[in-house]
Amino acid sequence: MEKHITLPLTPELAKTLKAGDTVYLTGTIYTSRDAGHKRMCEALARGEELPFDPENTTIYYVGPTPAKPGQVIGSAGPTTSGRMDAYAPTMLSVGARGMIGKGARLPEVVEAMKKYSGVYFGAIGGAGALLAKCIKSCELIAYEDLGAEALRKLYVEEMPVFVIIDCEGNDLYKMGRAEYLADKK
Repeated sequence: MEKHITLPLTPELAKTLKAGDTVYLTGTIYTSRDAGHKRMCEALARGEELPFDPENTTIYYVGPTPAKPGQVIGSAGPTTSGRMDAYAPTMLSVGARGMIGKGARLPEVVEAMKKYSGVYFGAIGGAGALLAKCIKSCELIAYEDLGAEALRKLYVEEMPVFVIIDCEGNDLYKMGRAEYLADKK
């Protein structure tokens, strides 16, 4: 099913999304990769606040290239999500709800998604220049020393993603494989 949603991603909204849905996101998302996630989780372990309020946020696993003159951002393709698997349950536990990346997730992440009504969206790898066209503003908010991996606040319009894993734990990758194998019988 095709859906156009406006963020933030509340638990109620998350529960309407199903594995396989095509979704067009509009609203504020944040960027972070493994180095940024590690710092955020270490800050949380010390009882510190994060550089942004994580409640109902969507985090895009991306390290964008520098913007060329006249551009908001450079190429902004997804990073392999497995690099954030060690940190995703903690981020979900403090209110983050959506994750955008590529590739499979560990069972621990899926269990945390079910517990906290999280959704894992897939973005098309190799389409970073096209995805960047959906980004209308970009603001550096923390960890500037990490370069491309610094935390950024983005405003996106009609960013195309797919629900890979919904908050019930349904996994499009597993569903697709099962369908393929069933067709082979």
